[in-house]
Amino acid sequence: MATAKFFSFACLRNESSNYGELSPKPHYPSMPKYPKGVSVSSDEEKSIHGTESKAVFSVNGMSCSACAGSVEKAIKRLPGIKEAVVDVLNNKAQVIFYPSFVNEEMIRETIEDVGFQATLIIEETNEKTSQVCRIRIKGMTCTSCSTTVESAFLLIPGIQKAQVALATEEAEIQYDPRILTYSRLLEAIEDTGFEAILISTGEDRSKILLKVDGVYTEDSMRIIESSLRALPGVEDIDIDLELKKLSVSYKSDIIGPRDFIQVIESTGSGRFKAMIFPEGDGKQSHRQEEIEHYRHSFLWSLVFTIPVFLTSMVFMYIPGLKDGLDIKVVNMLSIGEILRWVLSTPVQFIIGRHFYSGSYKALRHGSANMDVLIALGTNAAYFYSVYSVLRAATSPSFKSTDFFETSSMLISFILLGKYLEVLAKGKTSEAIAKLMNLAPETATLLQFDEEGNVMKEEEIDSRLIQKNDAIRILPGAKVACDGFVIWGQSHVNESMITGESRPVAKRKGDTVIGGTVNENGVLHIRATKVGSESALSQIVRLVESAQMAKAPVQKFADRISKYFVPLVIILSFSTWLAWYLSGKYNSYPKSWIPSSMDSFQLALQFGISVMVIACPCALGLATPTAVMVGTGVGASRGVLIKGGQALESAQKVNCIVFDKTGTLTMGKPVVVNTKLFRSMVLREFYELVAAAEVNSEHPLAKAIVEYAKKFREDEENSVWPEAEDFESITGHGVKAVVHNKKVIVGNKRLMLEQGISVPVDADEVLAEAEELAQTGILVSIDGVLIGVVAISDPVKPGAREVISLLKSMNVESKLVTGDNWGTANAVAKEVGICDVIAEAKPEDKAEKVKELQSLGNIVAMVGDGINDSPALVAADVGMAIGAGTDIAIEAADIVLMKSNLEDVITAIDLSRKTFGRIRLNYFWAFGYNLLGIPIAAGALFPFTGFRLPPWVAGAAMAASSVSVVCSSLLLKNYRRPKRLDNLEIGGITVES
Repeated sequence: MATAKFFSFACLRNESSNYGELSPKPHYPSMPKYPKGVSVSSDEEKSIHGTESKAVFSVNGMSCSACAGSVEKAIKRLPGIKEAVVDVLNNKAQVIFYPSFVNEEMIRETIEDVGFQATLIIEETNEKTSQVCRIRIKGMTCTSCSTTVESAFLLIPGIQKAQVALATEEAEIQYDPRILTYSRLLEAIEDTGFEAILISTGEDRSKILLKVDGVYTEDSMRIIESSLRALPGVEDIDIDLELKKLSVSYKSDIIGPRDFIQVIESTGSGRFKAMIFPEGDGKQSHRQEEIEHYRHSFLWSLVFTIPVFLTSMVFMYIPGLKDGLDIKVVNMLSIGEILRWVLSTPVQFIIGRHFYSGSYKALRHGSANMDVLIALGTNAAYFYSVYSVLRAATSPSFKSTDFFETSSMLISFILLGKYLEVLAKGKTSEAIAKLMNLAPETATLLQFDEEGNVMKEEEIDSRLIQKNDAIRILPGAKVACDGFVIWGQSHVNESMITGESRPVAKRKGDTVIGGTVNENGVLHIRATKVGSESALSQIVRLVESAQMAKAPVQKFADRISKYFVPLVIILSFSTWLAWYLSGKYNSYPKSWIPSSMDSFQLALQFGISVMVIACPCALGLATPTAVMVGTGVGASRGVLIKGGQALESAQKVNCIVFDKTGTLTMGKPVVVNTKLFRSMVLREFYELVAAAEVNSEHPLAKAIVEYAKKFREDEENSVWPEAEDFESITGHGVKAVVHNKKVIVGNKRLMLEQGISVPVDADEVLAEAEELAQTGILVSIDGVLIGVVAISDPVKPGAREVISLLKSMNVESKLVTGDNWGTANAVAKEVGICDVIAEAKPEDKAEKVKELQSLGNIVAMVGDGINDSPALVAADVGMAIGAGTDIAIEAADIVLMKSNLEDVITAIDLSRKTFGRIRLNYFWAFGYNLLGIPIAAGALFPFTGFRLPPWVAGAAMAASSVSVVCSSLLLKNYRRPKRLDNLEIGGITVES
């Protein structure tokens, strides 16, 4: 991340304090230039420039973004500089350079020439001590399963943090790679009884899967592997000979997938052919596989269960059929009982084997899950039935009553519920699937001649795009990768990434985002970020991480799940025992017992019903499914919420602290007014001022130069007159001689120090500017004050309305800025904020946040700059606004992709709606169990004669988890508050 990009425009304080100083640069030999259209690879660059080095400098004296910009620009002007990043908060500059052209001492001298003290920091290269691994876990059914896996992780030395998400069936583990490897993590999952599939190891490298045709022996594959390993930038290669598949991990800065294909096809005299391995998204294919599994299991269970149901519930009431089924075979054993036994056995042990294996795995690790309840309930019904029919077969007088239909129907209904549940769970992650499908399948690769003319076009798989490739984007086509425009102009629809509905104009030099749609013109772009580095991939990764993170409220459900199943087993046994003993000692009338049962069988049915009606799944799915849908909906609207913790905190927010520049204001100063006190042509005035200011790095100076260009629109390349004796006075302004005239541009203090009198009229203009949230810049020519230039950072359209809406939502707004008090108060007054803190340093902003928290407030901080980071971290919820494609803002809990303040309201409202849904889910899940278990235990039976058969109880259990997931899915219909739909911004009504 370019450090200077996110600096708040803090230099607009104290009458444009720290007016950036820029000293003349020493001359060094220039680096070689390359012909137009010729791109140079990393290896070629190294051969030309030599190996690169990194140096870190401590830079003292910087106080704002203008200072950082001055240092950064000065360093980059040196020959042999590959990259330079300046961090004003930590007073550091990191430089990557080529020692054959420049050295550390030359860089240090350059920084000091700008006016700051620089010291080289000799850093030790630290070995990587933390790595994140993501693993898919198959076989988890409830929170008890996920808790078991999580607990197993935390017992392994070297694991720093582990999260297991039931809804996504994934684990995210942060571990020390010096102590253990990811293979040990996979073993730990397998040991708990679940299947583990590695998704990613979190290493900083790209990965491609290739299929190689023409390979028939292991030796051929080894030859290909050796050829690839010899290439620079190749990190690791995994081989699957059976599938003829190669998995190649590599550094995208050095090499790319087309290079691999070329090497493979040139190996073995051209008999090998390589292509991208035809494999769908792992998560989606796994989900589809799970859906198909439950669908087939359910359909096969129906094949056996329907006849069992008919023979026990329907045919017994049809004369003729009943007589046939009642025919005795051995003693009292009838044909109907044999049929039901034979038909229910495959359902119990073959189709239902998943419940046995799940129970065994859980019990082996000292926990109990939903599978244990199902296995116990169905086994009780099945084996009692087996006992009953065997006793009938060996007795001439015992008349058996079997419950084979209970066990088979119970399993069938649970499989139906599971099938519907995985279908619904698949829909909760549709947002990620849609994001991943945004990337086009193919791209048009361009090759240029030495003159820069296109000499060849080739259609390639978009996954084969490499850094620095030139790609053609036709009207109506999707942008294939992140990059910048090198030719053409058009409008690009970025709504699918940023949520911004209006197409954005693009021309040469502008950046484009992969997955967006080109509207009307042809564009040629240069690829800068491909594969996992792209903005689209980062957004997908951020949303996936958000869905992994548990909300604090979920911990309550996790604690309950530890005791839920054992408690239900105890209740079930107690129910059976209570009814059995009551019947044995005649505690209730014999008339209560159905004619086809005895007291033991009645008690057994009540006990089984209690066991199978209890549903731990609904409790486990209540939070993660809602978080998944909520974060997905947010991502589709340009609001990236980093998990359940952020959601839970955001819905409680009652106080928001706003930064000013770039948050409430546009962040781009512009000249809004010019007042001349002497007769002079405005074009001539600005020509002199711009000539003096063009050498300054200060944002205000840039605003003046940009405004001056309007007077020279007829000239294609504006070249300002030469400024002699240029001097930058830090914190005050600049001096120079232009056209033999002494020009001074700066604040009032500079004018007085230079002996230039400031008339009353000028003082009045300055006072008026400050009241209007503007900064007044004085201009003198040859010792006479000529005019005042008023510069303003305009308030964002709709800011006042947003503050008003937040107030109606019982959210208090405050303004904390590094700008001067006059400007801060004027902006606050314009947007409707009463509480203002001005001239605040980054640490002051964080202290203000902590002060508000100490008063019992739940505080959100909204900022756009790196100098807001301490406050973003200190706040209960940090919101980074206007982040664009640079979404890796670690300090923020919520990233607002657009610069629209309305998204602050959307984020809070969406979090409130999501947590409202979570509360409803928990109300239903707890309510269902609290009502269902007593009814299944026969609480209504003595008064109404109503009894819940076990198969009905099982169906209710399956329906409860499905209903929770469906309840969460209703969040997909989220609409932002209607008041935002009627919000007028700049005279234009904003529509959602």
